[in-house]
Amino acid sequence: MEPEQPWHTAFPAPKTTEPASLTREEVLHKLRAGGIGREFILIDVRRNDYEMSFQGGTIRGAINLPAQSLFPTIPTLYQLFKNSGVRYIIWYCGSSRGRGTRAAGWFNDHIQEQGDENMKSVILSGGVKGWANAGEDFVKFMDGYISEYWTQFQS
Repeated sequence: MEPEQPWHTAFPAPKTTEPASLTREEVLHKLRAGGIGREFILIDVRRNDYEMSFQGGTIRGAINLPAQSLFPTIPTLYQLFKNSGVRYIIWYCGSSRGRGTRAAGWFNDHIQEQGDENMKSVILSGGVKGWANAGEDFVKFMDGYISEYWTQFQS
């Protein structure tokens, strides 16, 4: 019996392997300024852990687009974001070191293929775990936040 392959092997590897990032402080500033849906969009790419951890909360205003089904939708998402004037696509998963980085890389590859110099595909440094454990200023911008869930991820 062959071992099961990781989900992402069904898709090409992103050319962009180290996408740009924004700190949680930079994203918090953007949220406070009220530009979500206009200047930027937050995308949570978790799937099973999103469903399980939604009890712990997610960043306010983020949409959930699981990484496992993202790749085929990139051209459509790009066109939607472009038509809406969105400049920053901010991706995150639990830590933004796996799925978030891969999603941001794929999307950045597509942006480059379009010759678009105005749109940016970036990751949220530290992901939702870092956000949820960064203090009161950050958890105020979470929907469904339950502190007990996030304590398991504190260092």
